[in-house]
Amino acid sequence: MRSNGSVRADPLPFVAAGSGVRFAVRLTPRAARNGLDGIAPRPDGRPVLRLRVAAPPVEGAANAALIRFAAEALRMRRADVAIVSGERGRLKLVQLSGNAADLLARLADWVGAERPPP
Repeated sequence: MRSNGSVRADPLPFVAAGSGVRFAVRLTPRAARNGLDGIAPRPDGRPVLRLRVAAPPVEGAANAALIRFAAEALRMRRADVAIVSGERGRLKLVQLSGNAADLLARLADWVGAERPPP
């Protein structure tokens, strides 16, 4: 815990898992444009990647947009990006298939490129 009483979260919301990487997402559909809004703590203190997509949350359109956006941003095939939980909610768990070390580096670059300078 920090001195102000708040819980300190791990700095990054992604971890090597199985044959790839998993990361937590808080998705905002119907945004003006697709984008990465950085990392924020969930109510339980764990970090989550905040993403927004222009697609509405109707008939899986926002989930498909999330997969397409993540695949393009990380230079991956869409088939290697899957939502493994949270398909019907804002909080989702996304699985990336591939070399974990390479994927972790790509994610760190993506988040770092979007993070404002200190």
